[in-house]
Amino acid sequence: MDPARPTSGWPLLRRVLHEQRKGLIAGMIVGLLWSAAKVTVPRLTRLAVDNGVIGRESLWFWSGLIAAVAVIAGVFSGWRRWIAFRESRLTETRLREQLFAHIMKLHVGYHDHTQTGQLMSRASSDLQQIQGFVVMIPITASNLAMVIAVVVVLFTSQPLLALIALAPLPIVNLLAQRFSRSIHPAVLAVQAEQAQLATVVEESVSGIRVIKGFGAEGVQAAKLRVEADDIRRESLESARIRSTFLPALDLLPNIGMIAVLAIGGHRVLDGTMSEGEMLEFMQYIALLIFPLRNLGMTVAFGQRAAAALVRVNEVLSTVPEVADPPKPHQLPQDGPLGAVRFRHVTFGYDPALPVLRGFDLTIAPGESVALVGGTGSGKSTVARLLTRFYDVQDGMVKIDGVDVRDLRLTDLRHAVGIVFEDTFLFNDSVFGNIAFARPDADPADVERAALLAGAHDFVMRLPEGYATVIGERGFSLSGGQRQRIAIARAILADPRVLVLDDATSAVDPSKEHEIRDAMATVMEGRTTIVIAHRPGTIALADKVVLVDDGRVAASGTHDELLATSERYREVLAALTEEEREAADNSEAAGAGDQVGG
Repeated sequence: MDPARPTSGWPLLRRVLHEQRKGLIAGMIVGLLWSAAKVTVPRLTRLAVDNGVIGRESLWFWSGLIAAVAVIAGVFSGWRRWIAFRESRLTETRLREQLFAHIMKLHVGYHDHTQTGQLMSRASSDLQQIQGFVVMIPITASNLAMVIAVVVVLFTSQPLLALIALAPLPIVNLLAQRFSRSIHPAVLAVQAEQAQLATVVEESVSGIRVIKGFGAEGVQAAKLRVEADDIRRESLESARIRSTFLPALDLLPNIGMIAVLAIGGHRVLDGTMSEGEMLEFMQYIALLIFPLRNLGMTVAFGQRAAAALVRVNEVLSTVPEVADPPKPHQLPQDGPLGAVRFRHVTFGYDPALPVLRGFDLTIAPGESVALVGGTGSGKSTVARLLTRFYDVQDGMVKIDGVDVRDLRLTDLRHAVGIVFEDTFLFNDSVFGNIAFARPDADPADVERAALLAGAHDFVMRLPEGYATVIGERGFSLSGGQRQRIAIARAILADPRVLVLDDATSAVDPSKEHEIRDAMATVMEGRTTIVIAHRPGTIALADKVVLVDDGRVAASGTHDELLATSERYREVLAALTEEEREAADNSEAAGAGDQVGG
């Protein structure tokens, strides 16, 4: 077991329940009133039989009194259950909000290595297990109070019969403990397999185009069958354990009732016990059966909740490797803005395998720089370090003279806008996607951003213009259209530094000219880092930097490097060949686009 992995989540639940203590206490008080009403009914039944039936007193009086107490018990039962569900859903909601907020805070490296299905499982099925346990707390507390009250009444009225009736309880307790120890690993295994299944489903839905493109539906179906079979196997093991222990937990209290019936019946016959007392005693024994069974259910729910709490706490106890500094600095607001400096930067996703080695780069305010390099040279890593998706292992990155590690993450990421190679759009309108970082943006500003990104014309051709909902991930649009909306989104954020991480990769080369002029307009006067493959995009930048083996190998204009750097020419030739292959693939897949780019 990982020594850093939390072994218990109960402290987490205690903290949440402490915040809800008033509601839980109210539920327990109502539960105690319910218990009192339930415990009163057998005593009233005894009096009704002895006085009303045998003693020929007013039977209507006793019947009405029993009915009134039963109604009161019913009211308190409903009230108790409503409070229990209210508090359990509140616990679930608070934990879900806490979990979601923490997931949003976790560094990109965590998400790069964590399956989406695992996080979805923790935010859904695991929290439901916790909710199922919390709902039992007020109910179980009132049931336990009723058990104690009944035991006290039994021993004060008929000690010998009470001893016989309750003799199986120590065995019940022993079985419950063994059941708890056995069911915990089985439940944990089921929940882990459910998370694996969620991962397969999430990947299959997200990657449906790749699956269909390769005709690999059968491959994913086979993966799903494996996970479904694993869940079935672990669930059957869990069911086997329950079927072994739970019948015994149900049977033992009934054995006590049979013994009471045999001995108590003889006492009634020889006159040492009245009929009413016998009926009262039997009713009290019957009252014990459900609460005792409920306590067994609580143990089972507790084990499921314990497993779920460990899994939720694994996420919540993960400390973000990239976080706000204790004493954040502010970026300057006056003078030329947008200066960027990489100073002796060393970084590797695996520290033993650095991607950047002593990387040095200075970009003046308003200057545009194209980063060019072969696959794996570290170009995109530069953008990730600038936005603090990762932190440097050595050296520093500065914006306008301030180390990015000294800035609040929100301030930094408002200052640096980035358009990724892999465009992600939300299941929202075109307007909502462009105004993602500024939901209250003026429609005129959104339209201006779309015009600059070359998106306005095709947006106006959509069925509802900017109000058109583009569907999950924006796949109702072509790759080029998605990319232009992403560029408009970055433009609307109005960052002082704009990063275009191969942002024209999804645009058909024959139509690249349609947005190149717009990109030039956006870049004018704004510090821009262009991670580029195409010569036409590279030529937009004031300066070209060749990144090779994690270092700046050469810099200058595109024409200067073509004339002076053999390595630059080799990289461009390789990129051109990759671009040609990508264009062939794009043409083959183009029939799948609903709207041309």
